[in-house]
Amino acid sequence: QVQLVESGGGLVQSGGSLRLSCAASGFTFSTYAMSWYRQAPGKERELVAHISSAGGSPNYADSVKGRFTISRDNAKNMLYLQMNSLKPEDTAVYYCYAQLRNMRFWGQGTQVTVSS
Repeated sequence: QVQLVESGGGLVQSGGSLRLSCAASGFTFSTYAMSWYRQAPGKERELVAHISSAGGSPNYADSVKGRFTISRDNAKNMLYLQMNSLKPEDTAVYYCYAQLRNMRFWGQGTQVTVSS
């Protein structure tokens, strides 16, 4: 059974930091490209950051470049998102996403709320 379980969300003040984690199971994690998406109330889900299966070639949405860092630990089947200098506009549900060709999996999401 495929599972992607996010954790680490919460309430933080503007300028603060959070580290999101995504625990993967039920598939060969090291072969999948991984991403973080987010969805704010009333808005479409958007890509935040992406990382290749081997951990290289990270790329980021312009809105988070220089503040967020995506990483993964294939030995532990874990994906991370370090979020620094958080802004109120970063408030959203953050989702972990795995993709390999036509295989795609989503986590349930974790809420991040940034107060001004």
